[in-house]
Amino acid sequence: MCARTFTPSIEVAIGRELRLYHAYVTTAPPKLDAPATLTLYVAPLSDVAGMAAASIVIDSVRAKAPARLVLVDESELRWQRARYREAEHLFTPADPVLVGLDTLQHLLWNRIGAPHPDLAVADA
Repeated sequence: MCARTFTPSIEVAIGRELRLYHAYVTTAPPKLDAPATLTLYVAPLSDVAGMAAASIVIDSVRAKAPARLVLVDESELRWQRARYREAEHLFTPADPVLVGLDTLQHLLWNRIGAPHPDLAVADA
């Protein structure tokens, strides 16, 4: 029998388009993201590691490394996983209990409502 990992997910509808996003913890920088990948939370790995489904071994140096909770579009998941791992970055499913639907909705609403730095510069 094969073990199956359940990754927290959220469906996002914009107009008539519906996308399924899965939550992951990563140490990859945003420049490695697929076009539809969304960052929900950024903090040192020592803080973000608690959101992962599996234990992450952290030494004192790695604890300070930047990490993120990201939403990855299901259609880009294989590509995203390969790109992060090719660059030797952590990419592990988020914990479905700690990062459940309510948490994902809250973080996504905060992300949508936050001013985008590029747009703030354009308004100046």
